[in-house]
Amino acid sequence: MSEFWNERFGKEEFLYGKEPNVFLKQELENLKPGKILFPAEGEGRNAVYAATLGWDVDALDSSEAAKVKAEKLAEEKEVKINYALVNLKFHKFQKEKYDAVAIIYFHLPSDCRNDVYKEAIGALKPGGKLILELFDKEQFKVPYAGPKDEDLLYSLEDAVSDFIDLEFEKLAKETIQMDEGNGHQGVGYVIRFVGVKI
Repeated sequence: MSEFWNERFGKEEFLYGKEPNVFLKQELENLKPGKILFPAEGEGRNAVYAATLGWDVDALDSSEAAKVKAEKLAEEKEVKINYALVNLKFHKFQKEKYDAVAIIYFHLPSDCRNDVYKEAIGALKPGGKLILELFDKEQFKVPYAGPKDEDLLYSLEDAVSDFIDLEFEKLAKETIQMDEGNGHQGVGYVIRFVGVKI
């Protein structure tokens, strides 16, 4: 998958733009900055935004091209992020290290998704928040954005199963108008979730 994303992120333009995800921005505006983790962060728009708010940011991805662009964006915004290249299917997160974990369009096959999300939950401190936005299975009928493999898409039932150990603060399926670079334009069917580690 790193080759696929290196090709997509290897162009000069930022595929999903330089502005943060709208849902993530709304949630971070209500939180006191602490330490935050962004798995599958891509070109850095969300991590860099969090850093501008005063968060101590760790970002992970498998794409070298994405890391280069994320660090360039951080320099442009005059902030620092800690960005590491890892295989997220097998990476072990440090336990109880983070005040927040943001999973934004990090789509995984069902056979490994739960294991990775358990790692993400384990990385939260007690009282920490997990913020998630993923494409719903209905996105499969939309040709211009989202995974083309239905197994990579998400549902409300998946969220309940994957995050049953968290205290649910928000869980909704929403239809949104996307405006995130050339990669996310038009109508999006998304699952939005916020959970708190007890």
